[in-house]
Amino acid sequence: MKTSNTLWKERLSGKLPSDLGREVDIFETQIALRKQGRVEERLFAEARLRRGVYGQRYDNGQRHDGVKVQQLSYPGQGPTKGPHTLWDAPGMQRIKIPFGGLNASQLEVLAELAEEYSDGVAHITTRQDVQLHFVHVEDTPTVMRRLAAVGITTREACGNTVRNVTACPYAGVCPDEAFDVTPYARALSRFLLGHPDCQDFGRKFKPAFSGCRQHACGLVSMHDLGVVAETRVVDGAEKRGLRLLVGGGLGSVPYQAKLFDEFLAPEELLPIAQAIARVFARLGEKKNRNRARLKFLVHDLGIEKFRELVLEERSILPHDSRWADYLAEAMRETELPLAAPDAMPEVDSEPFRRWLGTNTRGQKQAGYVVATVTLPLGDVTPTQLRALADVARRLTRETIRTTVEQNFVIRWVSKRDLPALFEVLDSVGLGQPGAGNIVDVVACPGTDTCKLGISSSRGLAAELRTRLAVTSLQLDGAIQNLHIKISGCFNSCGQHHVADLGFYGVSRKVSGYAVPHFQVVLGGEWTNNGGSYGLPMIAVPSRNIPELVQRVCEHYVTTRMSGESFKQFIKRIGKAAVRELVDDLARVPTGQENRFYFSDWGDPREYSIDDIGVGECAGEVISSFEFDLAAAEREVFEAQLLLERGEVKPAGETAYASMLHAAKALVKTEHWDIRDHADDIVSEFRKRFFDTERFFDPFAGGKFAQYLFGAHAKAGLPYSAETAHHLVEEAQLFIEASHTCYNRMGPQVRPVVNVQPA
Repeated sequence: MKTSNTLWKERLSGKLPSDLGREVDIFETQIALRKQGRVEERLFAEARLRRGVYGQRYDNGQRHDGVKVQQLSYPGQGPTKGPHTLWDAPGMQRIKIPFGGLNASQLEVLAELAEEYSDGVAHITTRQDVQLHFVHVEDTPTVMRRLAAVGITTREACGNTVRNVTACPYAGVCPDEAFDVTPYARALSRFLLGHPDCQDFGRKFKPAFSGCRQHACGLVSMHDLGVVAETRVVDGAEKRGLRLLVGGGLGSVPYQAKLFDEFLAPEELLPIAQAIARVFARLGEKKNRNRARLKFLVHDLGIEKFRELVLEERSILPHDSRWADYLAEAMRETELPLAAPDAMPEVDSEPFRRWLGTNTRGQKQAGYVVATVTLPLGDVTPTQLRALADVARRLTRETIRTTVEQNFVIRWVSKRDLPALFEVLDSVGLGQPGAGNIVDVVACPGTDTCKLGISSSRGLAAELRTRLAVTSLQLDGAIQNLHIKISGCFNSCGQHHVADLGFYGVSRKVSGYAVPHFQVVLGGEWTNNGGSYGLPMIAVPSRNIPELVQRVCEHYVTTRMSGESFKQFIKRIGKAAVRELVDDLARVPTGQENRFYFSDWGDPREYSIDDIGVGECAGEVISSFEFDLAAAEREVFEAQLLLERGEVKPAGETAYASMLHAAKALVKTEHWDIRDHADDIVSEFRKRFFDTERFFDPFAGGKFAQYLFGAHAKAGLPYSAETAHHLVEEAQLFIEASHTCYNRMGPQVRPVVNVQPA
């Protein structure tokens, strides 16, 4: 049962770090002032975001009275009608967990908070954070105080700040690492938290650490600041260094990080990070949020110029004793085992053997293993959190970390204690095998709680987990190692770009119905720290995605060459062959018997029943817009095939042409005889759809229109493989936005072409 904010404030008086306690007091005052209307919403929004407090979609975007709404969220942002007032509408509290490190007391507090203030579930994110959903804004100060009492902060978990510093969960115990990056991650997280030079960014800034180049545990290539441990032999002695990468990021159009320094001296990490933050704050985009990430600044300046500016900034930084002090303090914090190393006893249990084969890995310290606790969809209950805390105290020195695959790992488990650990985990439903393999599907919250969600990523992930757990395909070793990642929209919170099989949510209209779809992304590379990004190749109805996964996996199992990875397989056969394999799945059968397609996984309600139209001719009435958009999608796919063959210039030109085709399709709905000339198309599109804001996305604004304008401005300039890749991504997103814009326009402006049945 919840206790009042005042009682918790009194109970925890004197037990919180003074700076954190003061910040929570200030936030509590800001809530009161906002409730009285004495603080502008835009100012309060930034204040709460910087404390990790998000608005969220409520009940899959549908009120209890059945009226479809975009969201019910925090003050000033949602509808004002319905059974919930704005202040009653629950939101989400994100909790920052640097490098994923947790102890037993912290797990127990998370259990209490999930039980008392949330919906009884704590959610592990793909950035090693913890999220509590359905938390009321007035309860968040108490949540923050109780977390601060056990050493956890929500400060800068969201907003235009330095987000959670992530790191490989096996750092310090991995046999393949150069050295343990944990102290460096800990020191950087502490140094940048609340730093004055990190308070004026145009967008968020995400750091990550990895102990090696080859694995994916840190995913440094897709971060604003990526740090990889390296060693060299200098004058006969081994020396530590840090391989520093900058300007990576996923989002709607992903960018690979660029090499800033091959071998940075570790003592330079904090000052160089500060210098990067200062350059980003000074030169990064502020007005256009769509280009405000560091990746755009690095891309626009070029890595050489960016490096030059950072080093100039470093040369004038006043000395800060914390650079050395924080690192020295972090180095003194070491992990030790609780139990002595010993051999594992014989256990006659098939469930235990299955779990042992997929959920444990040896440490570089002999006799110890890391055990992975699989969390389906990243969810864990209070009962499970308490059991995990108890067993971690009993068998280890509470050495627990979260992972980017939404699981827990328990480090320093003596082999002799593995049966006892499994027994406890299994008793609370945490003994599932399959960690890190194809069954361990990663998904963002999607339409369950995210106001940006288009399709049900969690619903699809749950369905795939169920099917893959019983299919004979999973017995094939090559299939077991595949990674499936799902995002509910184009923003890649589910990291679909670096998956073997990635999906992101889109929508289409079929026979007047909105039908949930997913774009299929192939060609991503999970290893080598997210070494390369896939491209979307076809939009498929959500209900057909499980069949697509089955079909593609079966084709891989039966036709792959010896030792051929999935990425190599896709590259060898080509996306044209894959598309031919699954093309029939992209079509939605018509007729009342196929209403199954008009709802999403995990949500039986109809996705939409708006704009139903009935044609009077013998064939289906199809708008010319739909024909033109289909042609644009064909062109962007052709651009992918050209890029796949290394034909960079034609790929870029074709991607640009597809954007023009989509823009012209929209213009034609009002200006039928528009000339087929790029300048005219872009000018008319700007006047009719951009200047009027009709093309604007509710959450991305004019972002996707800017892709067209940028491509038009650069038409005729040479393309590199990277810029052509970006343009293909941008073209696909522009086409998706064109679909959305058209769907909002209504049927009255749609010229049609009657298509007679064959």
